[in-house]
Amino acid sequence: MHRRACLATLAHLPLLASSCAHRRVPAASRTRWTVTASEGLDLLCLLGPLSGDPFYAEWYPQELAQLVPRLDADTIATIQSLKSAALTHDSLLGPYLCLLFSAGPTDTVAQLRDSLARAEQVLLPAYRASPYWEADGWAWFIAARPALTRLFAALATAELPAFRRAVVGDRATRRETELRARLAGVDVIAEQERLLGRPLRPDIQIDLLHFSKPHGIKVQGQRFLAHLDYSDETVIRIAAHEILHPPFDESSPAIRDVLAVLAADPLLTRIVAEHDPSFGYTSLAGYLDEDTAEALEQLVNERLGVAVPAGQRWRQADEGMHVLAAGLYGLLRADGFDRTGGAIEAWLGAAARDGRLAPPSLHAAAAAVLELPRANLWTPPAASP
Repeated sequence: MHRRACLATLAHLPLLASSCAHRRVPAASRTRWTVTASEGLDLLCLLGPLSGDPFYAEWYPQELAQLVPRLDADTIATIQSLKSAALTHDSLLGPYLCLLFSAGPTDTVAQLRDSLARAEQVLLPAYRASPYWEADGWAWFIAARPALTRLFAALATAELPAFRRAVVGDRATRRETELRARLAGVDVIAEQERLLGRPLRPDIQIDLLHFSKPHGIKVQGQRFLAHLDYSDETVIRIAAHEILHPPFDESSPAIRDVLAVLAADPLLTRIVAEHDPSFGYTSLAGYLDEDTAEALEQLVNERLGVAVPAGQRWRQADEGMHVLAAGLYGLLRADGFDRTGGAIEAWLGAAARDGRLAPPSLHAAAAAVLELPRANLWTPPAASP
């Protein structure tokens, strides 16, 4: 997955303080929810833990103790090689493959193998038409097809689909039923349309996975991936976040103005350059995309009654790197945008032109939200105790 487009690292969200009490929402909800599970996407996410990356492996020690001995050294080396190659394109292997394969059927590994063999017919048209299209990413995928073909065959031989079914058991079916009941009437789409200033389709599909921690992952369409064990409130927060991507047209004059202002901000450029790259958001454009979505998501969560307090959230998430989200949130609240709504792209352009996104204004807003001194809004990881 291209990091700037469709990934939220949610390791902290399930661990934060409990959310606010649920508020009543209108009975005539715009949002139509579909909740299902996906063997294929789950096993794509498993590639992260299987690569040995501690960012993923720490979540699955028991599963890896049983799985790794099933795979020969060549298969593990193939996963690690694919992971390294994906990183050179600023992508995370499992999530990016989920993004690509979501254009086709994903219920089983057999379906993934068929889509891979016929990628130009099954996957390319939808991917090319999506907001996530990148020619170099597709070129990488096609170059990786022989290795992926061998890998899928090895996963089938090692009976990883059966292993996953044994691990998941009946949890997916039970969780689907619980979530459908909880989500009925939760109108995420109406709240997002109110802040984006443009219509969205009413349908949201949630794929429940076991091997997706610590992420919530946006794929093609209004569809995202969430862990089976995430709480109802966390799933709602993921939906509130992921469907917002992309929150604006990155090529628009307004966003070019915003990026020009932010590029002159020494704090934000340091954060982009020096934060832990495993969190993603390694370009200024990607950071703006993510933190705009986070700021809007916070407003949606507050309206729906599932919010973690803003300061607490951003002080803890991703080692405190989302200073921009805190600043944008503070400025939006000061403008009453949470009450009136509007078109976020136009608001950002105006804020760039009138100086509100310059460091004196933006940093002051972030400091107020984070309850931190302006001089201590972010500490680089290397300087942490």
